[in-house]
Amino acid sequence: MARKNYLFTSESVSEGHPDKVCDRISDEIVDLIYKEARKTGVDPWTVRIAAETLATTNRVIIAGEVRLPSTLMKKDKAGNDVINPARFRSAARRAIRDIGYEQDGFHWKTAKIDVLLHSQSADIAQGVDNASDQQGDEGAGDQGIMFGYACNETPELMPAPIYYAHRILFLLAEARKKGEGDVARLGPDSKSQVTVRYVDGKPSEVTQIVLSTQHLDESWDSTKVRAVVEPYIREALEDLPVAADCNWYINPTGKFVIGGPDGDAGLTGRKIIVDTYGGAAPHGGGAFSGKDTTKVDRSAAYVARYLAKNIVAAKLAERCTIQLAYAIGVAQPLSIYVDLHDTGTVSEDQIEAAIRQVIDLSPTGIRRHLDLNKPIYAKTSAYGHFGRKAGRDGSFSWEKTDLVKPLKQAIKA
Repeated sequence: MARKNYLFTSESVSEGHPDKVCDRISDEIVDLIYKEARKTGVDPWTVRIAAETLATTNRVIIAGEVRLPSTLMKKDKAGNDVINPARFRSAARRAIRDIGYEQDGFHWKTAKIDVLLHSQSADIAQGVDNASDQQGDEGAGDQGIMFGYACNETPELMPAPIYYAHRILFLLAEARKKGEGDVARLGPDSKSQVTVRYVDGKPSEVTQIVLSTQHLDESWDSTKVRAVVEPYIREALEDLPVAADCNWYINPTGKFVIGGPDGDAGLTGRKIIVDTYGGAAPHGGGAFSGKDTTKVDRSAAYVARYLAKNIVAAKLAERCTIQLAYAIGVAQPLSIYVDLHDTGTVSEDQIEAAIRQVIDLSPTGIRRHLDLNKPIYAKTSAYGHFGRKAGRDGSFSWEKTDLVKPLKQAIKA
């Protein structure tokens, strides 16, 4: 029996957090390669990307393996094709500038950027390009387990704590970039944490709020920062009440001037729970950012969320967790597992059978169904990959609820 009355906490980090700076740069590389492929007529199905980023004081290192359009290559002194680092450095600088870093210890103009990308391993390529279980289809880019989750706690069918933790930072970042009053004196680096009291299994009120945000004015103390950010926090929480005895911890250490990669080194993929469900649901072993969508760490996690969200949107359950499992070089998932957490109107077996009827869960099928071969990933790198609005450019296509009718029909059949 699931608990009905409890407290649950999730955290988020802003786009200026050191790890998120790295996620953003890695996803800008994904977008750059997809853009260049589309512009030059290269089949976007053929590109391969696994880009990792490290950032520290005025230094960025980009490493990984790729398969690129020729326009991103150049000839070395011996006449061999090698990766041209200039375009990748430019993409990184644009990302850092957009986030807002113009500080002595980390500046988009002056940071040294090393590009250590190399060609994709032939051993990996042969397994991805030719699936062992399906002629002419792609195999999964790696083995692994991926999870999707949805619940009816918020309009976007996300768990309340992570939904509101993201929203706080998103609103503050928007206001900072617009130059709204004192918010313009905040820095890009920030973290939030929201604790929600559940009563009878439903979000009831917020009992703890934590926010640490970089500020550029060294004279500011915690009291000043709270006065600046509190209106945005209350706006972000929308209709969810703040408890009368809620504890507010705003810049609890008192001062936060040195931030971003100058204050703490960042790495791609270190905030995977922030990227997904804030701990309210499982996460598989892999990160998302910096990977093309043959990597099922990314594409299968997206489709698992898509399926879970459509199941809840169809009112087949109030909560849904889906697990998919893959083997490298094999197209179809090894297993599909559904848990409706005792909230379903039909059985898990019926849902699992319906899923196999309504969608092809091979990497090729996922990429085609969700139209993933596009430069849409930089915007996923902060404030969560899930619970976002599907965009006209094809971004966040996994947040659509267009599978509701097919799922219901498959269950009735």
